[in-house]
Amino acid sequence: MALITITGYPSSGKSKRAQQLKEYLEDKLADPEYHGPTLKVVILSDDNLNLARSVYDESRSEKPARGTLFSAVQRQMGQDTILIMDSLNYIKGFRYQMYCAAREMKIRVCTVYVVAKPELCREWNSEREEGSTKYSAETLDNLLQRYEEPSSMVRWDSPLFTVLWTDESPPNEDIWKAVTEGLVKPPNVGTQSVPKAPSDTLHILEHTTTAIVSAIMAHQSATQGLSLGGPTTLNVSPGLNVSIDLPARALTLSEVQRYKRSFVTVHKKAMTIGTAEKGVVDLTEDAVSRKFVEYLEENMGP
Repeated sequence: MALITITGYPSSGKSKRAQQLKEYLEDKLADPEYHGPTLKVVILSDDNLNLARSVYDESRSEKPARGTLFSAVQRQMGQDTILIMDSLNYIKGFRYQMYCAAREMKIRVCTVYVVAKPELCREWNSEREEGSTKYSAETLDNLLQRYEEPSSMVRWDSPLFTVLWTDESPPNEDIWKAVTEGLVKPPNVGTQSVPKAPSDTLHILEHTTTAIVSAIMAHQSATQGLSLGGPTTLNVSPGLNVSIDLPARALTLSEVQRYKRSFVTVHKKAMTIGTAEKGVVDLTEDAVSRKFVEYLEENMGP
């Protein structure tokens, strides 16, 4: 249904705002005047995933922690859930990653930016008891310097709602409208998964094109230049014959090999990114032979 990304400085009060928002949304869903779909509100945070603040001490521990967070986000997202992602979310690339996952799931998104002065964050962090929810002073300062502020000008942070440390509560009504009435952006090329070619496709591609090149040269050798050009049937392999319109001149092996390399290069790239034929990967022996013949006829000339 929706993903709400909470972001802000460490120890800026993000969890408090997430809980305020959860309570408001649950009250709205329980209101007799609400007649929409049955929804649940879920908060996902470092705490309920048992990620101590010490994971942010070093990059080698922070990276797998973000992977854990992202995997949990993907599991929790759904059409029956308003998911509140309560974590640092201080890297714009990570926010973009979650935005893409939400688009793929066809759910609404919004970002809540919790603002507090750095000196307040240090004060509130120092008041916490030693344990999993407290940052070391060095880590806190490092995260404050590295924080990447959200912007309403970029699509993955929009719509963006800002909550100051002096505000009593988030702009709950505006957030409610965003997650229940906002635009659902469809998946695009960047967020859609596309089918990949079968693992043996490269072998089929190389083997079939090589066989066609050999068949062309064998045909020329067999005719000894007496019958050049025109429609010709080539025996490529047992059970596979192809028809090709050859030019009225002798073809050299180096020329045909050059066409083969060009053709194979293009289709290797399509196999790698999974976008052959706009996502439809059909590189069977029959398909490869047909496409290669068409490619040769277009490029060999008269």
